[in-house]
Amino acid sequence: MEIDIGIKQSDRESIAQGLSRLLADSYTLYLKTHNFHWNVTGPMFQTLHLMFEEHYTELAEAVDVIAERIRALGFPAPGTYKQFIELSSIKETEGVPNAKEMIKLAVEGHESVVRTARSLFPAAEEASDEATADLITQRIQLHEKTAWMLRSLLE
Repeated sequence: MEIDIGIKQSDRESIAQGLSRLLADSYTLYLKTHNFHWNVTGPMFQTLHLMFEEHYTELAEAVDVIAERIRALGFPAPGTYKQFIELSSIKETEGVPNAKEMIKLAVEGHESVVRTARSLFPAAEEASDEATADLITQRIQLHEKTAWMLRSLLE
C-alpha cells in the first residue's frame, strides 16, 4: 500500500538515509559503550561501570525508536554489522583502553552522534517532517548533555 503521510517519497527516502546513518552511529556507540562497561578498571570503576550501563541502556532504546521511524517512512532499517560499519562515522576501538581513554572515546562518540543528527535536521525541516525533527532534537539534547558530563570527568 502506498504511503500518504504528507511527505514526498523522495524526501522520505532522503530522511530515511540520514536516519540510517544516525542509527548506525547510535548502534556503534551502544556497542562501544557496552564494551567499556564490561572492561573498565581502575579507581573510577564503580562510577564508570554504572554510568556506561545507563548510557548503553538508553542507546538500546534509542536505536529501536530510530529504526521504527525509518520503517514508518517506508524504508527498511539497516540491521547488520556490515551495514553499520559502512554507515557509521564512529570507528571501532581496538583493544581495551584505560578508563580515561574510554571516557575520551565516549565523548567523541556522543559528539559524532550529535553531528550526524544535526546534519539530518535540514532535510526533516524542509520536508515538514516534525516527527523526525523532534526525534533528532531529542537525540541532540541527550548526546550533548552526555558528552558534557563525560568531559567533566576528564578535568
